[in-house]
Amino acid sequence: MAKDVGFTTMGDVLGDGAAPEIGIGMIGYAFMGKAHSNGYKTIPSMMYPPPAIPVLKSMAGRNEEAVAAAAKRFGWERHTTDWRDLIADDDIQVLDNGGPNNMHLEPTLAALAAGKHVICEKPLGRNPGESKQMWDAAEAAGLKHMAAFNYRFVPAIIQARKLVKDGVIGEVFHFRARYAQEWIIDPNFPLIWRLDKDVSGSGVLGDLGSHTLDLARFIVGEISAVNGRMKTFIKERPTAEDPSKTGPVTVDDAYMALLEFENGAIGSVEATRFGNGRKNGNRFEINGSLGSISYNMEQFNELEVYIADTEPAEANGFRKVLVTEAFHPYWENWWPHGHIIGWEHTFVHELHHFLDCIVNDKDVAPMGATFEDGYKCDTILAAIAESDANGGARVEISY
Repeated sequence: MAKDVGFTTMGDVLGDGAAPEIGIGMIGYAFMGKAHSNGYKTIPSMMYPPPAIPVLKSMAGRNEEAVAAAAKRFGWERHTTDWRDLIADDDIQVLDNGGPNNMHLEPTLAALAAGKHVICEKPLGRNPGESKQMWDAAEAAGLKHMAAFNYRFVPAIIQARKLVKDGVIGEVFHFRARYAQEWIIDPNFPLIWRLDKDVSGSGVLGDLGSHTLDLARFIVGEISAVNGRMKTFIKERPTAEDPSKTGPVTVDDAYMALLEFENGAIGSVEATRFGNGRKNGNRFEINGSLGSISYNMEQFNELEVYIADTEPAEANGFRKVLVTEAFHPYWENWWPHGHIIGWEHTFVHELHHFLDCIVNDKDVAPMGATFEDGYKCDTILAAIAESDANGGARVEISY
């Protein structure tokens, strides 16, 4: 069982004062490739002194022109169109797997077999069986492993977790969450890999729902049972290769679920890619016996906190807490209080944490999500899908 030692703001530098270099190999060059590259490049100067200096050795992607351009733009030493080159490269000690979901299992297992630590994007597997293989392999190899749930590294979310764990809001009764985006509401949006179950494993359930369910476990505790429903609104879309042709959408566009927690709390969660007007509307509220906490990621640095009976009734209510004080998580690495940070900083914190755990042999959990957390999240996702297939029937979570 990992000890909860809280967040880390600075790595432990080696006794001679020099941080070691760690070679990074990355699969993927698009959305997550950009975010992770920026995170690695920012660590040495801002997370100072760094536990290690990440060296961007090689980036892999299937499209030669695109991966070459990305590698040049983001400062990688070289690039390849074959991920196996990263596994064979002795200059690489860490595999950062940000490829499509069907690329998570094989490269991750190969990297672990070659003695490389692995951080892999979420959802960890297309199903619990894949994620269990990755977890088992990482544990057998004795290597560090991390599922890239970057929202665990939002300072305001860390602060919310601390308020819950410290009992500030008392016994937790409710966790309510909604994650809404709008980016595929246009019926002419093409049939990309995220809409193909063979590649992605699921739709919005795994893409956005995995974030919400990981935060539910991270902040409130283990989930014991679910009831779920899923919906696909647009069942045919133009193919990416030939817009004059269409193909079937084989994943969900939206889901809703009820949760039961082991500690007696209940929850409701939902996510959609059809939330017209919502860009990245990730919100949750936690209600307890002594107070409540509310968070909206579109107000990234703010928490709303209500603590009962702390003020006269006429003046008591939710208060906005700006999580930018010097004593808040990670803030000493950034700016004077009140000078806000943003979404991209979560990757700096996340990757810094992983490097610190590698160099100083620290536990990735509980602040970071391990492959065990990735497997448990995938198991809950599968239970929601099973519930939907059975008309929303209650499904107990079993690992």
